[in-house]
Amino acid sequence: MKILHLYHDLMNLYGDYANISALCRILDTNGVEYTLERQSLGFEVNLLDYDFIYVGSGTEQNQKLALSHLMEYKDDLKSYIEQGKFALFTGNSFEMLGKSISGFMGDYEGLGIFDFTTEEQNKTRNTADAIVKFEGLDTELVGFINKCSEISGVGTPLFEIERGLGNINNEKTEGILKGNFYGTHLTGPILVKNPHFLKYIAEKLVGGELLGEAFTNEKKGFEITLKNLKG
Repeated sequence: MKILHLYHDLMNLYGDYANISALCRILDTNGVEYTLERQSLGFEVNLLDYDFIYVGSGTEQNQKLALSHLMEYKDDLKSYIEQGKFALFTGNSFEMLGKSISGFMGDYEGLGIFDFTTEEQNKTRNTADAIVKFEGLDTELVGFINKCSEISGVGTPLFEIERGLGNINNEKTEGILKGNFYGTHLTGPILVKNPHFLKYIAEKLVGGELLGEAFTNEKKGFEITLKNLKG
């Protein structure tokens, strides 16, 4: 199994590197063999060689740098997603895969893999604690959303909002799910704060059941956070 942490230095707000650390930890615990590569601007790799690709969140400026570089790989990334390979894009990284990003930094063509569009705001940054529901799990997920954008035209959202901000702030759906591509603004990092979601993703990736006993503290942390957010 080959894992790629893409733009690990450029797109790494909110401790997002810990999402990859958590994934590697559950694979290690279960004796799954894998290799991890970290690549950034200037990489020359074949994306289709990998089994899991992760990109975290970045500043709006760094997002545009990553977008410009990733543009030359848009056909490969589209094929990767269409083949049902696994990818997790958190924070504003998944915005790059839409048709466009426009707003206070100018107008940018997106990768065009999905049909949604992103509008950035300069004066308002929207933040909120979040509780979301995921169709594949009985238990909610928790996290935090910090963004300056609204996303229109997502046909297949990832989460249903119980508390927090949606793709459009007053809507009740968030993120995007397409095959095995998961995109969300939920940070925390999401796989650390939600070990049940980590286990779900990892089991789909390896195609079998995994043990999650190494995440006892994370499970307790999730339970406390969920309880506090529900009041």
